[in-house]
Amino acid sequence: MASLQPQTELKIALGGSMAISETTSASPSSGSFIRDLSASLVVFLVALPLCMGIALASGMPPAAGLVTGVIGGLVVGFMAGSPLQVSGPAAGLAVIVFGLVQEYGIKALGPALIIAGSIQLIAGLLKAGRWFQAISPEVIHGMLAGIGILIVIQQFHVALDRAPQHSGPANIVAMWGAVFGGVFPLNGSKEEAAAAVGLVTFGVLYLWEKFRPAKLKIIPGALLGIVAATAIAQIFHLSVNRIQVPINLRDMVSFPSFSALHAMPWIGLIGTSLALAFIASAETLLSASAVDQMQTRVKTNYDRELASQGVGNILCGLLGALPMTGVIVRSSANVQAGAETRKSTIMHGAWILLSVLAMPSLLRLIPTASLAAVLVYVGLRLVKLAEIRKLRRFGRVPVLIYCASLITIVMTNLLTGVLVGFGLCLLKLLYSITHLETRVEVEGEHTHVHLTGVGTFLGIPKITQALEQVKNGCVVSVHGDGLRYIDHGCIEVIEGWAKQREQNGQEVHVEMEKLHLRFHTKVSQSVS
Repeated sequence: MASLQPQTELKIALGGSMAISETTSASPSSGSFIRDLSASLVVFLVALPLCMGIALASGMPPAAGLVTGVIGGLVVGFMAGSPLQVSGPAAGLAVIVFGLVQEYGIKALGPALIIAGSIQLIAGLLKAGRWFQAISPEVIHGMLAGIGILIVIQQFHVALDRAPQHSGPANIVAMWGAVFGGVFPLNGSKEEAAAAVGLVTFGVLYLWEKFRPAKLKIIPGALLGIVAATAIAQIFHLSVNRIQVPINLRDMVSFPSFSALHAMPWIGLIGTSLALAFIASAETLLSASAVDQMQTRVKTNYDRELASQGVGNILCGLLGALPMTGVIVRSSANVQAGAETRKSTIMHGAWILLSVLAMPSLLRLIPTASLAAVLVYVGLRLVKLAEIRKLRRFGRVPVLIYCASLITIVMTNLLTGVLVGFGLCLLKLLYSITHLETRVEVEGEHTHVHLTGVGTFLGIPKITQALEQVKNGCVVSVHGDGLRYIDHGCIEVIEGWAKQREQNGQEVHVEMEKLHLRFHTKVSQSVS
């Protein structure tokens, strides 16, 4: 996700015939509308190339991404629980959609998305919005990084006007042949022209994002990169693939065909739908939380936001569009451009619709390699080394879970990677709530046995081992001050051992009252 920046207000000077009289002042409502209008244009310029690029990364026509952008603005914008958040197609779901489309065809996406949207809607109505935030940070960051790597290695092939493979490992293996069988040796191949277009786009985007003047901060680098690459492709008549946008708005809509479900097993359909709902909800609510941190004007109603996303995804499924989420890149652009109400999000959807109606021929000039280069840049931004350094502060285990999630996603699929990360987090939690430490200290003729942590039946072997280290003929004290909880099984083991030593004439001191207090205190807390 993009780094959070302080909110900046876009100020517009009105002059000439549009100047406001010195004796009158604009009303707060008109000033708010002007700021929302200006912000909506900024978000539109950011969203337009991303909508088409993410569609291509998902194995879908660019029109599918544009339809999702329109629904995200004109429909979800009215209902959203996070008024300043912008919804649309997200790179985080491109991997799932690509795999589904490659295996079962485009027609299978609609039913899966309708089910996923219904899950989100029901969850929102049941007020389960905040529960979707219960995901460990190392899993989230590992998921985003894994998605970023998959997008990079997939769009690398698209940037060379080649078809991507069906999996991460296959795309990695095919990269060698794409470079040394397509681009090199230099002989004027189609791959060379596509690579040149992609490099121009990436270079302009990177340099603009790094060195752009503060006064021109609202102009997105992706738009400049695409414009530059498109101009070069037209001037030099480069033979490269270009995006296909229907002239007729009706042709952009593709109603779902439930006959496609015959080729798709129900387990696969439900699994894909759950993955879409889970990841889309988590990304949406995390983005909404980030938007809340960027401004203080409005706060998110998480349940309403989740329900509105469900409605939006149901509509996307019915119209054959891409799945949607709340997206941080467009949302942060909206806030930083000075948006004050949901009107900005709604108007950005109207601008997308207007662009499709008014200039489809212009959109068809854009090379697909240019959009792929934008997605490569976005994918690289998702891999954040700074997040690894943050996780490292809490030990090696969070970093290992991050790496395990990332590697599993790249080598298998997104759902498996998230489940692996989630499972490792549960194992870490299980370890932390059942971990028991024992320490035996010998001071002359006196031996101290210290118990620390949580003593459950799983810790009985460790307690037994510590007690067996105590030599005969010495005074023994068993201390339980460091225990947070001890169950009756452990207490019985300690009592039995102490009674046996006392019968053999050994002196034993066990703080039984404290041990029973740890047990009863925990039980009473659990009951309450």
